[in-house]
Amino acid sequence: MPEAKAMSNYHTSVLLEEIINFLKVKKDEKYIDATLGGGGHTKVLLEKGALVLGIDLDEDAISYVRENQGNNKNLTLAKGNFKDIDEIARLNKFNKISGILFDLGVSSHQIDKPERGFSFLKEGPLDMRMDKSSALSAETLVNLLEKGELNDIFNKFGQERRAWIISNGIVRARRIKAIKTTGELTKIIQEAYGIRRDDITDFTKNVINKRVFQALRIAVNSEIENIQEALPKAYEILESGGRITVISFHSLEDGMVKKTFKDFERKDMGKILTEKPIEATDEEIAINPRAKSAKLRVFEKN
Repeated sequence: MPEAKAMSNYHTSVLLEEIINFLKVKKDEKYIDATLGGGGHTKVLLEKGALVLGIDLDEDAISYVRENQGNNKNLTLAKGNFKDIDEIARLNKFNKISGILFDLGVSSHQIDKPERGFSFLKEGPLDMRMDKSSALSAETLVNLLEKGELNDIFNKFGQERRAWIISNGIVRARRIKAIKTTGELTKIIQEAYGIRRDDITDFTKNVINKRVFQALRIAVNSEIENIQEALPKAYEILESGGRITVISFHSLEDGMVKKTFKDFERKDMGKILTEKPIEATDEEIAINPRAKSAKLRVFEKN
């Protein structure tokens, strides 16, 4: 199976061939997959003889990869937040790292499970936690934040042009009863757009709900702050010539990664290997539409 098409039933890995090529994977050298997911990237790293530390916040991901690849002696699995990548590496005796991968965003598996609350197309609890043991959920934010705070989240993380109207609708609705499900939230968003029918198409739902759900997910999981904290730590544990690869799906994430890498380069810490972000080919997008918004940036340590 070609590397670009390697995948698991759990989640289809994005920009797989490009990642493997940039990491220059060598046998018996150490690599960290900081966002394990379904283990698609890790699987190819292991096939090339690499020693891999796979990290994920989601216990479902750890369990899935343990069941399907856990008998590989070159694989070490760790549940944790990649913002603690240096400590997780130390605890698992992973030093002299040759390459580190971050594949940001939500996995297909998480989206497809209604009970996780990530999808506006599936009725479920308003959850969105990547770490199911976390106390903070989307339901908490929607029901407790002030109108202005909700507006700021929808603006900053979702670039939602009707953020104030939606925030106002949320506050009005929760005065009557708490907002607990994805369906209840989508109804409020639809009303903010003047759509009161329940039989709207999935395409229309995608257009009007995507930004708010994305913004809440990013806020619940502190996604921007986590990658911002993780990159300097990832740099520190790399050996000379080691590479950091980051796939992002949101303009804020991509902009932050770009700025961090430029700061590294300006301080003579290494060099940026992607003058412009690498994007998926039309062929990959046809197989995996999620790849359409993916952007890959790579940095090499001196």
